[in-house]
Amino acid sequence: MPEILNPNPSKLAMVPFVSVDDMMKIVNTIGAPKIIAEIAEYVEADFLRWDQFDKTPRVAAHSKEGVIELMPTSDGETYGFKYVNGHPANMARGFQTVTAFGVLARVDNGYPVLFSEMTILTALRTAATSAVAAKHLAPKNSKIMGVIGNGAQCEFQALAFKEVVGIDTVHLYDIDPAATKKAVHNLSNSGLTVIACKSAEEAVTGVQIVTTCTADKQCATILTDNMIGAGIHINAIGGDCPGKTELHKDILLRSDIFVEYPPQTRIEGEIQQLDDDHPVTEIWQVMSGQAEGRISDNQITLFDSVGFATEDFSALRYIRDQLERTGHFVELDLLADPDDPRDLFGMVQRASDK
Repeated sequence: MPEILNPNPSKLAMVPFVSVDDMMKIVNTIGAPKIIAEIAEYVEADFLRWDQFDKTPRVAAHSKEGVIELMPTSDGETYGFKYVNGHPANMARGFQTVTAFGVLARVDNGYPVLFSEMTILTALRTAATSAVAAKHLAPKNSKIMGVIGNGAQCEFQALAFKEVVGIDTVHLYDIDPAATKKAVHNLSNSGLTVIACKSAEEAVTGVQIVTTCTADKQCATILTDNMIGAGIHINAIGGDCPGKTELHKDILLRSDIFVEYPPQTRIEGEIQQLDDDHPVTEIWQVMSGQAEGRISDNQITLFDSVGFATEDFSALRYIRDQLERTGHFVELDLLADPDDPRDLFGMVQRASDK
């Protein structure tokens, strides 16, 4: 851990905090494409040590408006969690659909070592995870990707697949033309050929990869069976809670399905449409060489991604390692730190005399 994050005992109460402003400065200092590619390396490295992590499906509190979730994990030395919400109706009310923050802490004494915004960081790690999975599953030399759903995640996905997978063209479609117009503008200097499409069918025509990242909290059919031909890789990231899907069931039945953590994905992912014993492959097994990914040109591969706590852990670990590199953080006086650990009341009482 960098020295800047190893304060002496008298400063253990001071916790590095990465604000939204700090996160934007970190991204712009390093560059969005590069930071996504670097987070992808951390994500893959942590998948390769999968057995070291405590794993549990996220703890979710569902309501008619959306969901609030906690996503915890630990590798035995460091504990991490993310708080995140998902409220699809927020956009119409002037709020973000997804907001998040995260914490890393030392396991040996329980003290936090990082407190960070994760609204931006979640977008970065989601794109990084999508791209690192596609590196193992998509057709070799894929150049064209269709993105259906051009909201907050769209540009991050496009940059990730350009940087990690090597695509050079992206087809964009959203039921809201303003969202597509926004994405076209934001990607205008990305080095990608960006094509706005008038329908989902047009967006998937001639592509090797399809990414679906829509936000509606309902069972939807963003991709119908006739839209997906042989040899396609599908990166399905919008279906991420019970009752929310994007793909027609028949697509799943024709695909080889890859997931992060089956106990969570069977509740939240596209495979909630299938029987509980439907075969799936865990993506860490492909990365480690314990299972096969793409094995033929005609194979349809589906990464049914719902987001898992180890990916947030990886992203927080990456940001922690960039603090000394960028200097973009502040220290918060977050923890009570009396001179005598038994005299918390005395610390409070003495403060009144100052």
